Amino acid sequence: MIDVSKPSVARMYDYLIDGTDNYPSDREACAELLKMAPSTKELARINRAFLVRAVRYLAQQAGIQRFLDHGSGLPTRPNVHQVARQIHPEARVVYIDNDPLVLAHGRVMLEEDLATTSVIEADFRHTEDIFKKAEVTGLLDGEPVAALFVSVLHCIPDEHDPWALVKDVARRLPSGSYMVISQLASDDPHLRENVTGFMKEITGDRWGRVRSTAEVQRLFDGLELVEYSEPVEVSTWRPDTDLFPRQQTQEWIEYGGIARIP
Repeated sequence: MIDVSKPSVARMYDYLIDGTDNYPSDREACAELLKMAPSTKELARINRAFLVRAVRYLAQQAGIQRFLDHGSGLPTRPNVHQVARQIHPEARVVYIDNDPLVLAHGRVMLEEDLATTSVIEADFRHTEDIFKKAEVTGLLDGEPVAALFVSVLHCIPDEHDPWALVKDVARRLPSGSYMVISQLASDDPHLRENVTGFMKEITGDRWGRVRSTAEVQRLFDGLELVEYSEPVEVSTWRPDTDLFPRQQTQEWIEYGGIARIP
């Protein structure tokens, strides 16, 4: 059973990008969050657009045809497999999530596309278990893979070490694979504390932390950033239109980039 009386991070994000799979508890939580960080709605839309640009870039420029999406969230068109298949019709995608609503919607969305796309139920912190699953081992036959961690690592508490998680995934992928990473970041310690406390409270302490830009930059240690020499506010990562919203205020940002695994 799904308890919709309590907000869900996935459904809050869905609301912020004008989705329809959210409930009053999610909308009320977003209203409070917007009081603390007014740019949050723009930030969510900016991050979704970054995901689309990143997948398109990797498929077109790097020839990537295999994608592993950690914490994929509720399906929102265009999804990763739809973007990738505009370039490579045989592209293969595995989505990973443990939110029951995400899993239900994802499996309905993909019920006619099970040969090359799948949704697996897993906590994406459990890398070893994930890489034993048949859906994932099928991706890892020598071809490069793009592992996506788009706006999810702030859900991981420090004690579960998101930096080690990224390194663990990277070492399991073939040479020449890529990592796409973005996470909520702020260099205002007061905002980091307030938003982190709020999100921990409404999720029953199932959240991580808003981190500083320096802490997010550490996620890329040992990787080769592409296109830029350091992570960036993601609306500035190869923008493909002047019409899409840009970050209007800087209380927090989605900070990240794409990196290659040597």
